Amino acid sequence: MRNIIAALVLMTVSSAACAAQPAPAAPWKAKVAAAMPLLGHRNWILIVDSAYPLQSSPGVETIETNAGMFDVVDYVLKSVNHSVHVRPDISMDAELPFVPEEDAPGATAYRAQIAKALHGYTVESVLHDKIIATIGETGSQFHVLVLKTNLAIPYTSVFIRLDCKYWSADAEKRMREKMSQAKPATK
Repeated sequence: MRNIIAALVLMTVSSAACAAQPAPAAPWKAKVAAAMPLLGHRNWILIVDSAYPLQSSPGVETIETNAGMFDVVDYVLKSVNHSVHVRPDISMDAELPFVPEEDAPGATAYRAQIAKALHGYTVESVLHDKIIATIGETGSQFHVLVLKTNLAIPYTSVFIRLDCKYWSADAEKRMREKMSQAKPATK
């Protein structure tokens, strides 16, 4: 009888210990976490609506998140912002402000929510076809991580081009000016 009670107590303690373990991260979160140290300037992370096309450029990797747009945007921006090496340059479809609520229910609420989620960031508007072409071209040389969400509203994708966090465009420009003014090395 004591052995049975001891076994039951051990099973209860083991079950409680297992229940106390945090749930494993969603596969897409694990992918973002694993990719962040490898990604650098000129790489992209896209958080897209459910109808975004599967692109065939060799560097474009698409992951189905089965998650909401705002959960993915929040997680990705936090990951980028916590990195020591990259910062986000954000673009969105230029068509979004013109998507009528009657044709795409939820578009008005989405515009308000995404404005709040991206508050403090500079967001460039780019025509959808142009940005898709840019991603296709980029994918021929650099890695692009596409995270598909379950959002079903058109022109809602968030395109994040990664740039160097510790080296600004102004610093690059100053360095290039110095290089152009330097005397050529003699042999």
